[in-house]
Amino acid sequence: MSGDSAGAGPELGPLAVDAVDVHAFTVPTDGPDGKEQDGTLEWDSTTMVLVQVHAGGRTGTGYTYGDVSVASFIDSALAPVVRGQSVCSPPSLWQRMGQRIRNAGRPGVGAMAVSAVDVALWDLKAKLLGLPLIHLLPACHDRVPVYGSGGFTNYPLDRLADQLTGWVEQGIPRVKLKTSREPERDPRRLAAVRQAIGDGPEVFTDANGALGRKEAQYWARRFHDEWDVRWFEEPVSSADLDGLRMLRERGPDRLEIAAGEYAFTLRDFVNLTVGPAIDCLQADVTRCGGITGVLEVAGLSAAQDLDLSAHCAPAVSAHAFCAVRRLRHLEYFHDHVRVERLLFDGTSTPDGGALCPDTGRPGLGLDVKWADAEPYRVHGTRTT
Repeated sequence: MSGDSAGAGPELGPLAVDAVDVHAFTVPTDGPDGKEQDGTLEWDSTTMVLVQVHAGGRTGTGYTYGDVSVASFIDSALAPVVRGQSVCSPPSLWQRMGQRIRNAGRPGVGAMAVSAVDVALWDLKAKLLGLPLIHLLPACHDRVPVYGSGGFTNYPLDRLADQLTGWVEQGIPRVKLKTSREPERDPRRLAAVRQAIGDGPEVFTDANGALGRKEAQYWARRFHDEWDVRWFEEPVSSADLDGLRMLRERGPDRLEIAAGEYAFTLRDFVNLTVGPAIDCLQADVTRCGGITGVLEVAGLSAAQDLDLSAHCAPAVSAHAFCAVRRLRHLEYFHDHVRVERLLFDGTSTPDGGALCPDTGRPGLGLDVKWADAEPYRVHGTRTT
């Protein structure tokens, strides 16, 4: 089913989901020797699990990033919940899906599966109404500021500097590099970045939970004092709430502690805000329950007087996080930008350091480039 276009859609009342299709595509990375590294992980590919829901001659598209097993989980556990149900209220189906996966496990794969389906349902509803998704959501903003993110720990210094400089030259005033895999190498890496981009742009760092508390405290001060780093993401594991809280309380005043990309349920976010353990909360629309999940987390962040930063998946996040009142920015992540440009028509490019949703196209404004995607398929078949 294709050919979605802007314009008035049918009444939604009698419409039910006709079918649910699940696909997965694994795209190799473009890092040195085909690999990328951060503080705690090495990988050679990124897998997008893509969901399409059909009703009224229209198709809604959603996705998450994870193992191919997420696709099988959606096929077996969630597609039967959604098929035959009204398209009117994605949050209602979100609640049903949450009940269905109770015994299978909500965090991790379960939450990622729900996220992909939820995004597809919101996209479908917007298309049926002939609206861009931002106009269906309770939007507070018309654009989302971004920061360039990549800077993998296995990049040679010239590639590291070139990548971050490239974002600055595009008008993005903040950039992030991965750190702490081999902490003794980070001073040279940060010095190279500062020399390349100058003193003006903000520099963020992300340890991906690689450090212990005392080690993280030492590097927090060095990062801030020597290279004017203002953002230290997951210096310790995001499960170490006491460690995060200690670093927030004892670290440099202008260095913010951030976490939340691995929060899957609302309680995960609540735990991070108690104390609080962080200065800025993060949420990933493809992990936290989709757009419905983001709306819940947005309410929490506002109630706790904390800004919320979007983690990755820029094609969806550019719409979803316009509905976040305490919006900070969006991680414009190298891997996801590559994959989304490869697999979709309709992705946006930052303008003036921000992503603006395309209001001239319905839903997310994305069309799958099936011919380009097919060589990377690892799950599902195209039925139309």
